[in-house]
Amino acid sequence: MDQTAPAGPPAESQGQAGGRRVAIVLFNLGGPDRTESVRPFLRNLFLDPAILRVPGFVRPWLGRLIAWRRTRAATENYAILGGGSPLLALTEAQGRALEAALAGDAATYRCFVAMRYWHPMSEACARDVAAWRPDEVLLLPLYPQFSTTTTGSSLLAWEAAARAAGLAVPTTTLCCWHSDPGFAAATAGLVRQAWEAARAALPAGVGLRLLFSAHGLPESIVKAGDPYQWQVERSVAAVTARLDLPELDHQVCYQSRVTPQTWLGPSIETALEEAARDRVAVLVCPIAFVSEHSETLVELDVEYREVAERLGLPGYFRVPAQNSDPAFIAALAGLVRGARAGGRALCSFAGGRQCPKPFGDCPHARARQETVAA
Repeated sequence: MDQTAPAGPPAESQGQAGGRRVAIVLFNLGGPDRTESVRPFLRNLFLDPAILRVPGFVRPWLGRLIAWRRTRAATENYAILGGGSPLLALTEAQGRALEAALAGDAATYRCFVAMRYWHPMSEACARDVAAWRPDEVLLLPLYPQFSTTTTGSSLLAWEAAARAAGLAVPTTTLCCWHSDPGFAAATAGLVRQAWEAARAALPAGVGLRLLFSAHGLPESIVKAGDPYQWQVERSVAAVTARLDLPELDHQVCYQSRVTPQTWLGPSIETALEEAARDRVAVLVCPIAFVSEHSETLVELDVEYREVAERLGLPGYFRVPAQNSDPAFIAALAGLVRGARAGGRALCSFAGGRQCPKPFGDCPHARARQETVAA
C-alpha cells in the first residue's frame, strides 16, 4: 500500500493551515445507471481479482460467464429501482452534506466520488481531483468495515489512477471506522426509531428480534486474513451498547451470496427460518451499508420480505440506511477531522491498527510487511 506522507497537520496547528485545500475522496461500490449498464457493471465486478479469486488465466472467461448468467436477474432487480441504482445520487448527496458540515473549519473541503465498478470510477475521479489542485487528499471509504474486497480493492484502483493523473500530494487513508462512536451512535439512533415503530405495529406479546445483516464473504477470504467479519461484529457490539435495550434479542447474519463456495453464516435466510420457528418478528438493520441500493431496496425490502411472509413471521421491518442522516454526516465530519489531526498516512478511526494480529490482510499489517521488505 502506498505510504504517502501524512496529509493533515497536528491538531494544535490546524488553525495555522487556514486556506488549505483538502480533497475528500469518497469510495463506494457503484451501480449501473441504466439497463444497458447492468452487464458491463457486472463484468467489472467479477473481473476484479479481489472479488473473483481464481488463477489469472481463468478469470477473464469465468468472470464474463458469471456476469452473463447474472445479467437477467440483476436487470430485473434494477427494474424495480427504475432501471438503475440510486447509489451515485445518494453518495453525491452525502458528499454535499459533508462539505456543509465541514464548512466552518479553517481548511477548504471538496468531496469527490470514486466508484469501483461503474462511473465515475477512480481514473476520472483522480483527474478531477488533480484539476482542483488540492494541498492534500483524504481517502474516505463509505464502507465502515475494511475488507480486501471493498476498501482494499478501491485503494489499489485509486493508487494506480492517482499515478496516471500525476496526482502527487500528501494523502491520508482512513481504512476503517467500524466502531467509531459517532457512527455507532448515529446508527443506534436510526435503529431505535425503527424499533419503536415496529413495536408499536406489533400485537402485545409478540417478540421482536434485531437482525444485523452484512454483505457476505466466502469463508476462505476471512480465513486468509481478511478482518471484515471481526469488524462487522465490532460494529454490532458498538451499536447494541448504545441502544441500551435490556435483554435485546439480536443476531448477526449475512446476505448476497453469489458463488457456490462456503460463505460466512448464518445467512439471513437461516436467520429468518429461526425467527419463524421462534415465532418472533424481525427488524433488519443493514450494518455494512450506509446508503440505500439494490442490496437494501430489493434484497431486503422485496426478496427477504417475501421469504419472511412465506415463513409466516408475525412481522418484518427494516432500519433505513444512513444516507444523509444529520447524525451520520456529523460522524463522517468527525472522522475527517480526526484523520487529518492524527498525523498518520494510514489510520483507522482510532488512529493506529485495530485488528488482532491473525488478520494479516489488515492494511496496517500489510503496510508494515512492505516496510520491512523494503
